[in-house]
Amino acid sequence: MKFKDSAVLVFIVLIVIMLVIPLPTLLLDFLIIINMTLALAILMVAMNTREALQFSIFPTLLLVATLFRLALNVSTTRAILSQGYGGRVIEAFGHFVIGGNPVVGFIIFLILVLIQFIVITKGAERVSEVAARFTLDAMPGKQMSIDADLNAGLITEAEARQRRKQIEAEADFYGAMDGASKFVKGDAIAGMIIVAVNIVGGFVIGMLMMGLSFGESLHRFTLLSVGDGLVAQIPALLISTATGIVVTRASSESNLGEEITSQLTAYPRSLYIVAGVIALLGLLTPIGIHSTWPVAALVAFAAWRMQQSKAPDAPSTEESAVEEGAQELRRTENVYQLLYTDPVEFEFGYGLIPLADSKQGGDLLDRVVMIRRQLAAEMGFVLPVVRIRDNIQLHPNEYQVKIRGTRVASGEVMLDHYLVMGPEEQLQQIPGTETKDPAFGIPARWVPQAQREEAELAGLTVVDPPSVIATHLTEVFKKHAHELLSRQETQALIDHLKEQQPALVEELVPKHLSVGGVQKVLANLLREKVSIRNLALIFEALADHASYTQDPDLLTEFVRQALSRQITQQYCPDDGILRVLTFSPTLEKRLADSIHRKESGTQLVLDPATSQQLLQRLSEQIARLAQGGWQPLLLTSPALRPYVRRYLEKWLPDVPVLSYNELEPDVQVQSVGVVQL
Repeated sequence: MKFKDSAVLVFIVLIVIMLVIPLPTLLLDFLIIINMTLALAILMVAMNTREALQFSIFPTLLLVATLFRLALNVSTTRAILSQGYGGRVIEAFGHFVIGGNPVVGFIIFLILVLIQFIVITKGAERVSEVAARFTLDAMPGKQMSIDADLNAGLITEAEARQRRKQIEAEADFYGAMDGASKFVKGDAIAGMIIVAVNIVGGFVIGMLMMGLSFGESLHRFTLLSVGDGLVAQIPALLISTATGIVVTRASSESNLGEEITSQLTAYPRSLYIVAGVIALLGLLTPIGIHSTWPVAALVAFAAWRMQQSKAPDAPSTEESAVEEGAQELRRTENVYQLLYTDPVEFEFGYGLIPLADSKQGGDLLDRVVMIRRQLAAEMGFVLPVVRIRDNIQLHPNEYQVKIRGTRVASGEVMLDHYLVMGPEEQLQQIPGTETKDPAFGIPARWVPQAQREEAELAGLTVVDPPSVIATHLTEVFKKHAHELLSRQETQALIDHLKEQQPALVEELVPKHLSVGGVQKVLANLLREKVSIRNLALIFEALADHASYTQDPDLLTEFVRQALSRQITQQYCPDDGILRVLTFSPTLEKRLADSIHRKESGTQLVLDPATSQQLLQRLSEQIARLAQGGWQPLLLTSPALRPYVRRYLEKWLPDVPVLSYNELEPDVQVQSVGVVQL
């Protein structure tokens, strides 16, 4: 690799040296052949690339090749004018290629320059300008398409990054080609000027300094100048052709030769018509049949061979595609793909399509991306890719959320309306459609846009439909985070932590706990909305206790105690006073005696009467706290906490249950109610 870098650097330095130091004619011959070889190699590579980005170095290479050719022109001009001789290659082009006739050579040179300048270079320059403009204009749409595919789960994040890099590379390439095409145009102009200068300058030098006659001086220097021009313009023409091929090349699965052959010979009937026209041209015009009929016969033979190569009963393209699709579906491995269910799905009715369509101003896809980032920052949990799609079976304004194929939440929103929330007395004064906030279930109203300002002036909370959906999705994902944390996601979290703290991970997994054991502990934390972002501290606690117990519930309690500062801060209000409900000593002892250990696990078992009475007392205390604007918290002993929480999860899922060991010593705890039977 270092040798390749050095070789390119030395080549650039030699180009600069060529502009200053006179070179011997033997070395000039060698460099002229290298110039032709380089031009031919560039043309061959351009013809064999399947897409423009496979030759992304072409703009820079074009600059280097142009600079090398101009430096070579300077060196050959110096040799011709100073010695009256430019080397064997230039002399061969002057005598053999143009027959020693400077007039013929000058005409050929002029034709080559005109072809290059007017036809190829002009067209390539225009195509480069259009391609650069269209590529830049299409970038925002392509970026949004990638984001949509990523949010829909059609591609992974790695594939999205790769596609974004490809879009940036395309923009850079066509932007560079827009400027690089000017090199080719300038090279053609410089070639004509150099030949004119060589002829005039050589003619004057030959007569005044070399003692040649008028005719001899004009003949010699015109021949050498035209030969030098042809030597330079033939490689320039090849590179100009390569430029046109690169900028006009569309992406395909084959190279240029295969594409031309396959597309020109795709319709044998057309070739028969071409053969007939050529044959009639030789028969009905003075051109004659000696040149037209052999060509017509060759074209007809090619058409016949193409017909023979195709099966006589070959099905049409559409029929073949249908048959291939049917065979694809019959394969067993493709049937198994139907068994896959997405971890998270968000479906909506056709009336909500504008919210997800960026062309109509919808930003729902961007909001889902922000929700995933928010959950990662708050909960330490990377939400799987959310598949977003419309569902005609839903009501137009309805949406639903599915977790592993099962519906877990739904709601309805009204476009061109706003959701207004606040005290019921104030809500009654605002005209609108009564509803409930889908995220928290509190009373609300949908009001038209005209009533928005009135609701805001009344001090009510006003939310637009996309924000309503985003808030609902956030709460649903938090509530079901423990269901979405699979072993695969857990392994990804472990791998990420291992990059930073390999010793900690190796001590715990798989020495004391399997990935499944870690996943159960993390799921227990997420079930109670405890963030697992501080994964290192969680692993420290697990490593301390997993050597003598693998019970996920017991390990979860140890981890919660290690996260005491985080848990205290999570529930402690701004005034620093933690207001809690507690059980009376008698009730706490009664509950402790009701804990039964079975093979299926340890759980709290109460008779129906006691259970109903306990839930009634708790509900009364919680309602009293809610009226005072305080968050209901239940504080119990460490031995009782997990079983009380599991028992209350079905009826009071939003009531956090804490233990004394999970609170920081410096926090002020105030008991605002005692539950007793």
